[in-house]
Amino acid sequence: MNTTKNDNVSEKEARAEVSIEQKETEGLSQGQIVRRRFFRHRGALAAMVVLIFIVLLAFTSVGVTLWGLRIPGWWQYDWTEIPTVENGGRPTMSLLPEFLGGAGIQFGDHPFGQDEVGRDIFAVVMRGAQQSIMVMVIAGVVATVIGVVIGALAGYYRKATDSVLMRFTDIVITIPLIVIGSVLGNAFGNLGAAVLGVVIGLFAWTSMARLVRGEFLSLREREFVDAARVSGARDRRIIFRHILPNAVGVIVVNATLLMAGAILLESALSFLGFGVQSPDTSLGKLVSDNQAAFSTRPWLFWWPGLFIIAIALCINFIGDGLRDAFDPRQKKMPSERAMARAGRAGGPVAPVAAGAAGSEGGEQHTVTVGGEAVFTGDVTNYHDPRPEEPGDGRHEPLDPER
Repeated sequence: MNTTKNDNVSEKEARAEVSIEQKETEGLSQGQIVRRRFFRHRGALAAMVVLIFIVLLAFTSVGVTLWGLRIPGWWQYDWTEIPTVENGGRPTMSLLPEFLGGAGIQFGDHPFGQDEVGRDIFAVVMRGAQQSIMVMVIAGVVATVIGVVIGALAGYYRKATDSVLMRFTDIVITIPLIVIGSVLGNAFGNLGAAVLGVVIGLFAWTSMARLVRGEFLSLREREFVDAARVSGARDRRIIFRHILPNAVGVIVVNATLLMAGAILLESALSFLGFGVQSPDTSLGKLVSDNQAAFSTRPWLFWWPGLFIIAIALCINFIGDGLRDAFDPRQKKMPSERAMARAGRAGGPVAPVAAGAAGSEGGEQHTVTVGGEAVFTGDVTNYHDPRPEEPGDGRHEPLDPER
């Protein structure tokens, strides 16, 4: 009997959860539902705010150079300037108040310190962050476009097309990405961060292609694709207007992961000397240039490494939030108060038999419907008082295990 009670309680809770979810998404489009779920993910929301702050800080502080046009920033030093060394090159920033034994909250002229030649580390790190972010975005876009096109063609056309494209993908996968990046980065790294981003993107698309192919193999068998095909739609329209929008969740999530991997790969290549070349710089190159000063001037090593970790973590958290937002199986557990309110509004529930072992006539139980007792006594010999259904000769005794 306890099993019956537990089953009915579980059923009631499940119906309450469905009712709450239906009310929350009622009248909303798919885009609105995804956006609402994403903004409920606190980790992804905080990561997005931090990433936006880093991007704005990097591109507004020291300015941007586009096709020879210089747009100055609000920071007093440029990343190529060599001002007078202050405070022995140590950071002038202090975040410890005076009453705690510190120098007070102040930033000074060189909050991140200065390197061995006197360059302002804040300006240099901001320039490195610009280049690394540029490589990350370009590589992510290029890899996403190539992976989506190859995966879509292989998954939709199958047969010979699928075999050729997937075997080519397997060949690219077998070659370590760090080796390809080292060879091509050494050849094209001196052309700038944009070219390096394109080179990385040309060989980082394999995981995207495999995921998109799997989605297309599944979606092409759906009824809406058959309906579009019967109505005379061309393959290009079916791929880009019917199937691709339904695979956007997988594409967006994997694109964020590609970007996170791209900035780490760029840092590794620049650290090895195969990425961005002098006189320009990047976060990985700064770590490589200042690794020898780790024991004497550790701040030269800390700041670029901190920005690399922060950007990669932010991208991963955003990708995690997008995955939860696009996945319909991800549900937020409602509060007990919301469950109780939805349960009361859900109407009658299945009959529940409750009680304990009774007297001589058998077990005494109370049968409740919608929370109201309708019978108390021996449920073994209890007959349903409802009128007989057409074609039903008689009612069986109420089974307490039902």
